[in-house]
Amino acid sequence: MTDALKRLSDEGVAIWLDDLSRQRITSGNLAELIDQQHVVGVTTNPSIFQKAISDGHGYDQQVADLAARKVTVEEAIRMITTADVRDAADILRPVFDATGGQDGRVSIEVDPRLAHHTTPTIAEAKQLAWLVDRPNTLIKIPATKAGLPAITEVIGLGISVNVTLIFSLERYREVMDAYLAGLEKAKAAGLDLSLIRSVASFFVSRVDSEIDKRLEKIGTNEAKGLKGKAALANARLAYEAYEEVFSSERWAALDKAGANKQRPLWASTGVKDPAYKDTLYVDELVAPGTVNTMPEATLEATGDHGQITGDTVRGGYAAARADLDAVAALGISYDEVVQLLEDEGVEKFEASWNDLLKSTEAELKRLAPSEG
Repeated sequence: MTDALKRLSDEGVAIWLDDLSRQRITSGNLAELIDQQHVVGVTTNPSIFQKAISDGHGYDQQVADLAARKVTVEEAIRMITTADVRDAADILRPVFDATGGQDGRVSIEVDPRLAHHTTPTIAEAKQLAWLVDRPNTLIKIPATKAGLPAITEVIGLGISVNVTLIFSLERYREVMDAYLAGLEKAKAAGLDLSLIRSVASFFVSRVDSEIDKRLEKIGTNEAKGLKGKAALANARLAYEAYEEVFSSERWAALDKAGANKQRPLWASTGVKDPAYKDTLYVDELVAPGTVNTMPEATLEATGDHGQITGDTVRGGYAAARADLDAVAALGISYDEVVQLLEDEGVEKFEASWNDLLKSTEAELKRLAPSEG
């Protein structure tokens, strides 16, 4: 292990783990990652829970108890996932306390089938916050059009939020606006703004996957020379937008009232193209006040051979704009790509949720007690 993870942390990047399972909790592995690899938060999503519950027998006892009570499959999933999030939050509580509430956070997502429905998303966020009942939880709400007013409402109630599935710069600005509007509602209601936290999860690798595919199809040397540049350019320009919004007069009034900035979180940071360095989306997205949530393989790769050389974001805005302009000049529509990625992101999480429903239902049947 090098000191790359420590250097990353020292540069102001919070290292979060993009994974959770009961095995990781009960084996002491999560505590070990916190202690030895500078992990200060955890993110989950439907795909992560689907994999965790399908693998091994770590959930058998709880599932058997739920089966004995004849709960619905939806209720079973909520009992199982909130138990894991609660336990992970307890393990991370010392980090939460030491950082004044900034880190030591665990995220749990609203039912992805609600992504295009505002009112049920708000209701689900309230329910999850109540069920987990830990101050260091973040409720994940997707950055769909229907998600934006839900973010404002939930923040306005004093519930901390991880906004997920952000791909476009325009949508990111709308997310920041929704957060500030939520803080203004909370302030008007007399809530303590210092207790409300939020991150905005800006997805990285999927942007390259989609744009690279289109560049490859064009096939010219110019097109091939742009491969692997769009995702970093997009993320760097997101940070520029973050700096702009959180130095505005509107923000200054909330800052004075004790509010916290909504940190940019780099998500989808596992490299999907084996031609690229496996720490690309870590090494090249170093900026103060950000979060990088990593799958364990990326975390280990960064610890082993990551090259953390200081801020790799703030000096690159002009080059980032030039890269995206060059992609657009080849006839690749940015707006079309980011909308496609948002739609696919919602669909993938919904498919994982449906798989989770099926596998949990099968487990409930398998472990159901014989009548008597």
